[in-house]
Amino acid sequence: MAVEYKDYYKLLGVERSAPRDDISKAYKKLARKYHPDLNPGDKNAEDRFKEINEAYEVLKDDEKRRLYDQLGPNWQHGQQFQGAPGFENMRFDFGGGRGFEGAGFSDFFETLFGGGGARGRGQGGFGPDPFGNFSARQRRGRDVEAEFSLTLEEAYRGGRKAVTLREANGGTKTLEVNIPAGVREGGRIRLAGQGDPGMGGGPAGDLYLKVRMAPHPQFTPDGDNVIYDLQLAPWEAALGATVRVPTLDGEVDVTVAPGACSGRKLRLRGKGLGTGAARGDQYVRIGIRTPGEATPRERELWEELARISAFRARD
Repeated sequence: MAVEYKDYYKLLGVERSAPRDDISKAYKKLARKYHPDLNPGDKNAEDRFKEINEAYEVLKDDEKRRLYDQLGPNWQHGQQFQGAPGFENMRFDFGGGRGFEGAGFSDFFETLFGGGGARGRGQGGFGPDPFGNFSARQRRGRDVEAEFSLTLEEAYRGGRKAVTLREANGGTKTLEVNIPAGVREGGRIRLAGQGDPGMGGGPAGDLYLKVRMAPHPQFTPDGDNVIYDLQLAPWEAALGATVRVPTLDGEVDVTVAPGACSGRKLRLRGKGLGTGAARGDQYVRIGIRTPGEATPRERELWEELARISAFRARD
């Protein structure tokens, strides 16, 4: 079965004689352009990203590149690769177009470097591998990304937390994760060796946990800052008051100056998220709450205040 040839040099936009530094620069530029995080929902960008990663996997490695270049004139003669010398009398059986779903590389890559994408038949298998027995080499597992939820207090303080994740086979696994103090929404925590298992005894990939903040009953996150809504009685706003308010680090006393208005914010430095000099603040946002149903005496006092006061709210 013919396999579509992949021109790795063309995929990266470099000459076949390009030095390793040029290949690395070309790869980094294209990886930034087509990265799935920068192109959400774009299947073409995702496929392109996979292709340039495969091309770089080969061309960054001197031995893989040398073996790939041994294809010689085959790369110039159309788009179907029939095999380098030593492959002429073999047929390849691909189990349904595995692509990137299995080992993460195309059938073309698997044909050249092994990994289970092709099986030799007709002469009892490959025997001595004409490409240096790459199929027996170790290969690192893929990195995996998952999301997990933190409360704002957990993000503020950091510490160890048990995180239960669902696996691809439907099962679950629980990991002990060290949460760095001040971690932000969208931050990533790397767990080495907790990704997909390697092949041929190779090391496992890494697991990246992406932080999502759980809704909080009292605080609203705003980047590195947090906002707390403080309700005052009309007389507290008019006369001033000292009020105890919660923070992510415990309760503190806040002094409200006389004449406070709704929407005004009081700043508590260093009570937000982040670390060190980059730590955010907590803002106490003032609201004024009036009594619902007044008693006769309360109503009498409100009416007297309205009669004698020179204050006009709409002036």
